[in-house]
Parts: sequence; structure tokens; C-alpha cells
Amino acid sequence: MEEVDVVVIGAGTAGLSAYRRVVTETDSVRLIEAGAYGTTCARNGCMPSKLLIAAAEAAHAVDASPLFGLRDVNYKVDGRAVMQRVRSERDRFVSSVLESMVDFPEAHKVLGQASFIDANTVQVKPEGQPSEPVVIRAQRFIIAIGAAPFIPDMLRPAADRLITTEHVFELDTLPASVAVFGAGIIGLELGQALHRLGVRVRIFGRGGGIGGIEDEQIRRTAQKVFIEAGLKLHPSANVSDLKRVDGGVAISFQEDESAAEKTETFEYVLAATGRRPAMDVLNPAAAGIELDDRGQPIFCRYTMQTSQKHIFIVGDASTDIPLLHEAADMGRIAGRNAASWPTVRAGKRRTPLAIVFCDPQIARVGHWKSEFDHLAPNGYAVGRASFENQGRSRVLGRNRGELIVYGAFGSAKFLGAEIFGPSAEHLAHTLAWVLQQGMTVDAMLDLPFYHPTLEEILRTALRALDRELLSGPTVVIEEHIDCGPGS
Repeated sequence: MEEVDVVVIGAGTAGLSAYRRVVTETDSVRLIEAGAYGTTCARNGCMPSKLLIAAAEAAHAVDASPLFGLRDVNYKVDGRAVMQRVRSERDRFVSSVLESMVDFPEAHKVLGQASFIDANTVQVKPEGQPSEPVVIRAQRFIIAIGAAPFIPDMLRPAADRLITTEHVFELDTLPASVAVFGAGIIGLELGQALHRLGVRVRIFGRGGGIGGIEDEQIRRTAQKVFIEAGLKLHPSANVSDLKRVDGGVAISFQEDESAAEKTETFEYVLAATGRRPAMDVLNPAAAGIELDDRGQPIFCRYTMQTSQKHIFIVGDASTDIPLLHEAADMGRIAGRNAASWPTVRAGKRRTPLAIVFCDPQIARVGHWKSEFDHLAPNGYAVGRASFENQGRSRVLGRNRGELIVYGAFGSAKFLGAEIFGPSAEHLAHTLAWVLQQGMTVDAMLDLPFYHPTLEEILRTALRALDRELLSGPTVVIEEHIDCGPGS
């Protein structure tokens, strides 16, 4: 049996961040990894998906060129070349992660599947090897096992034609057709990208959700824009049958409750139905960790402590906010607290920020509206703006979408925003920085807005919000000449 100060279980973004913080205080540490080194983001998450989206954006730019007077522009999508570039660049990102681990002492690294024996002991079974499990006893643990794609039972009849993000980027070429299950972030990004690259795509969702959009008006606008662009998106689909047939998977479905049932065959079924930690494999019950009704550890998101105060949980394993920058923050907080245990400090968490890299993009800044009660005890006001007549958006031919901003009555504090529109990733960053500084709406309006830029729509929405904060009743959004074509 080995005895160490700290064990980090998982070498993804959160685990590596935690490990790097721990080793600043102690050399008595073990970093356990069950699979291949290389983060989810680099290997089959953020980066390969954005590479596929980049190819789709290039194709779409050609498709949109007639708007600008460019006629008879022809091209052919080379599916093998598209996927080869995705993998080649993906492998570079993975290599960068591996290179960052070169200086880790070999004695610190343990390969295999960890599971708790008790609150201070884990056993590690080497993957695919007959050797005896390694038993490690530690004073503190950091759980950073990440998450894996969740596959609903209804999709399993697709058998060998069922793929997830762990498979799609390994395809030799673009498939002829794909049925995407899940209209959330992953399903929307990959579904639209494949569609723009010439793949026949249908996206099946449940409950009417699209890309995590909370505002109903923006959600309706998004659905309309995507469908008008040719994307077969069914947020409230009813799938009655799914079975493996010659040449693919036959799916019988209704596009919505009022539609007639139809059956189509697809080469592949892509499960984009979320990710879940494989917590049962870790056996948290043996460690006495209290679980919620979903079987996930209950924890404090400011110290990262579970109910067993010497055991911390971070990153996707926590099911808190499955984003890279949040995972890295969690890792640093847990690493510091594990290294200084029993002294722990609450870590500072950043302004919530979420982005969907579809087109138009979707972004949310700040908390959900359901959380506004404690942020705005006197209630909140709303300001809206449309991209339809926004000057720079029309110049670019990308004038579809809406922006909504929120402010607190009484304090006039900016509370957050939701965006469906061009370059939402950049607009959202600007608003997230402002929100984290605790600025008021009138102070935001004192900031410079260059003309003509997309950022001017922020001023349009903020002016509408400011008027509502001052007057109370809902106001009609007016067109502003300094946000339109100019004077």
C-alpha cells in the first residue's frame, strides 16, 4: 500500500489544474487517470467540434456569396479532407496537453480505474492488465473523473450505427445522413455544421428547448431562423420507433404533435443527449460521500468539498457548470484547499457565461431568471433589441436574431443577458466582464460604442432597459440612428 498526502482522480482540465496547484505545496501526490491522457476539450469536445464548425462556416460563406453579387460560385465538399483536417489539428491540441505533462514525475502518475475502498483509500485497477490493483491511502482526495456521453435506452437499437462525440470525429469521411438526438449545445452545433457541409440532417429534441435558450421569444425566433435556413430542427419531436436496418437506422417520428408520422433512414444516429459522470464506478458510497437524488455527490461550489470534507470534487464530475474555464477554476480552488487542509477558503467564482457556436450564435450571461429573486429583491426590468435593422449586421448580411438584457429595479444593477445573433460570443464576453464588475445600467451607457459595430446593439438594448428601470411600464423599442445606417 502506498501512502500520500493527496490523490487526484482524473487528468482532464480540472484534474490537471488541481494537480498543478497541489504540487506547489507537497510532492506527496498521485494523479490517477483511467484512460488516455489528453483532455475531453482537446480530444473530442471543444476543439474538434470547432474545427468541424470552421469547415461548415467556410462552406456557408460561399453559399451566402450571391447576396454580395458573387454569382456562379461553385465548390465541392471533400468529406475526407474535412475530417482529415479536423483530426490533424485535433491531434495537435492533444499533443499540447501531453507536452504540458512531460515534466510531471513518473512516480506521481498512475494509470487505471480508481474506486474507493473507504473514505481514505482507493484501489486502482490497471486498464487491460492482469496485474494486481494498486492500493493508495491518502489524507485528501480530489475527484476529477469528468463525464461521458449519456445514451438513452431508446437509441441503443441503432447498434453499430450509434455514435457520440467520442466517435464522430473519427469518421473517415462525412456521412451521407445523420439523425441527431438532442437539440442542446452539442446537437445544435454539430447538427448545423454537418448540414452546412452537405450531410442530410434531422435534429430531434424534447420539450421544445433549443440550445439552452431561456427566453421564449428568442427561442421562437431561433427556431424560425434555423428552419428558414433549411435545418430540419424538431425541438418537440415524437419518435415512435427506431431500429437498425440495412444501410442504416430507420426512424419513425412526428415533427410535432400535429404532424403526420413519417419514417426516414439515416446512416448514423448521433447521441447528443448530454454527459454524465461515471460515478458508480468510483464507488462514492464506500467513502461515505452523500449523494443527491441523481446519484451525484453533494458539494459546496465555493470550496469544492463534498460531505466528506477531505474529499473534493471538480469539473464535469461535479455536474455544476461543464465548461473548461469553470473546470480550471474549480481545480485551482480544490487544489489549494486540498494542499492546505484542514484550512480551506472559499474560492471566487466567475460570472456565469455560456456560448453555443451555432450560427447565429447563442449566448447567456449571468444567472437564470429563476435566480433573480435574491439578486433583484424589488424585481427586474427587461430591454430588448433586434438585429434586423442593426447597421453593421445588415452590412454583413447577418441581421437575424435578438438581444435581451436585464436590470434590477432600485439599484439599476445590470443582471445579465441572453443573445441570439451574430458574434454573440464577443458581445457576451463584453457583458460578462461588465457584470462581474457590478456595473449599473447607466454606468454601462457611459462607456464608448464605436460606429458602425455590432456592439452598438448593446447600447440600443441598454437604453430600452434604462427607460424601463426609470419608468416601470414596458416600453416600445425605438430605432436609433446611431445604431442603424448612420446620419
